[in-house]
Amino acid sequence: MNDSHTQPEYIPAHRVVNRNGVLTGKHHFGNTNTMKQLLENEGIKINDDQIVHFDKYFWDPSKEL
Repeated sequence: MNDSHTQPEYIPAHRVVNRNGVLTGKHHFGNTNTMKQLLENEGIKINDDQIVHFDKYFWDPSKEL
Protein backbone atom coordinates (compact mmCIF):
# COMPACT_ATOMS: atom_id res chain seq x y z
CA MET A 1 0.00 0.00 0.00
CA ASN A 2 2.93 2.33 0.58
CA ASP A 3 3.66 2.27 -3.16
CA SER A 4 0.05 2.79 -4.24
CA HIS A 5 0.58 6.53 -4.73
CA THR A 6 3.13 5.94 -7.49
CA GLN A 7 1.05 3.52 -9.57
CA PRO A 8 -0.49 4.67 -12.89
CA GLU A 9 -3.81 3.00 -11.97
CA TYR A 10 -5.79 4.57 -9.12
CA ILE A 11 -5.70 2.50 -5.93
CA PRO A 12 -8.07 3.66 -3.15
CA ALA A 13 -5.46 3.20 -0.43
CA HIS A 14 -7.21 5.77 1.76
CA ARG A 15 -9.78 3.08 2.55
CA VAL A 16 -7.20 0.91 4.32
CA VAL A 17 -7.56 1.46 8.06
CA ASN A 18 -6.70 -0.69 11.05
CA ARG A 19 -9.05 -3.34 12.46
CA ASN A 20 -10.73 -0.77 14.70
CA GLY A 21 -11.35 1.77 11.94
CA VAL A 22 -8.55 4.09 13.02
CA LEU A 23 -6.75 6.07 10.31
CA THR A 24 -3.30 4.78 11.25
CA GLY A 25 -1.94 5.19 7.70
CA LYS A 26 -2.73 8.88 7.38
CA HIS A 27 0.96 9.85 7.48
CA HIS A 28 1.43 8.16 4.06
CA PHE A 29 -0.70 10.79 2.34
CA GLY A 30 1.64 13.77 2.65
CA ASN A 31 -0.84 15.81 4.65
CA THR A 32 -2.33 14.30 7.81
CA ASN A 33 -5.82 15.46 6.76
CA THR A 34 -5.81 14.00 3.23
CA MET A 35 -6.89 10.48 4.20
CA LYS A 36 -9.70 11.85 6.35
CA GLN A 37 -10.84 14.21 3.59
CA LEU A 38 -10.90 11.43 0.98
CA LEU A 39 -13.04 9.25 3.25
CA GLU A 40 -15.35 12.14 4.11
CA ASN A 41 -15.74 12.84 0.38
CA GLU A 42 -17.17 9.31 0.14
CA GLY A 43 -19.67 10.04 2.92
CA ILE A 44 -17.73 8.38 5.74
CA LYS A 45 -17.89 10.20 9.07
CA ILE A 46 -14.63 10.46 11.01
CA ASN A 47 -14.29 11.40 14.67
CA ASP A 48 -10.85 11.69 16.31
CA ASP A 49 -9.21 9.83 13.39
CA GLN A 50 -11.63 6.90 13.68
CA ILE A 51 -14.46 5.87 11.36
CA VAL A 52 -17.85 6.39 13.00
CA HIS A 53 -20.00 3.22 12.82
CA PHE A 54 -17.05 1.26 11.44
CA ASP A 55 -19.02 -2.00 11.61
CA LYS A 56 -21.20 -0.62 8.79
CA TYR A 57 -18.18 -0.24 6.45
CA PHE A 58 -15.92 -3.09 7.55
CA TRP A 59 -15.11 -5.51 4.74
CA ASP A 60 -14.32 -9.00 5.99
CA PRO A 61 -12.68 -10.98 3.20
CA SER A 62 -13.23 -14.28 5.02
CA LYS A 63 -16.98 -13.69 4.70
CA GLU A 64 -17.09 -11.95 1.34
CA LEU A 65 -14.63 -13.89 -0.81
